[in-house]
Amino acid sequence: MNELVPVAFGLASGLLLGVLTARRRTVVWIVTSVVLGATATFLTGEWRVSWAFLLIDIPIVAGTAVLAYVAARRLTIRWLTAHNRI
Repeated sequence: MNELVPVAFGLASGLLLGVLTARRRTVVWIVTSVVLGATATFLTGEWRVSWAFLLIDIPIVAGTAVLAYVAARRLTIRWLTAHNRI
């Protein structure tokens, strides 16, 4: 249940990546993954058990962000081609 917070942060971060230029996308992805992963560890209280949870939450945020970005991009392209807007 505690992993819902990093997943939600990853989804929000992935949607944010879609509005950025390619040059800034990678930098913003890395920074937001670290910041939001650390925030998720703090919010869920996992840091009280072990700081090693950072090594779990940061990749969850990063991976979910990439999946959300790719899914949103594919759905957008599919919608645009279906409606002859490309």
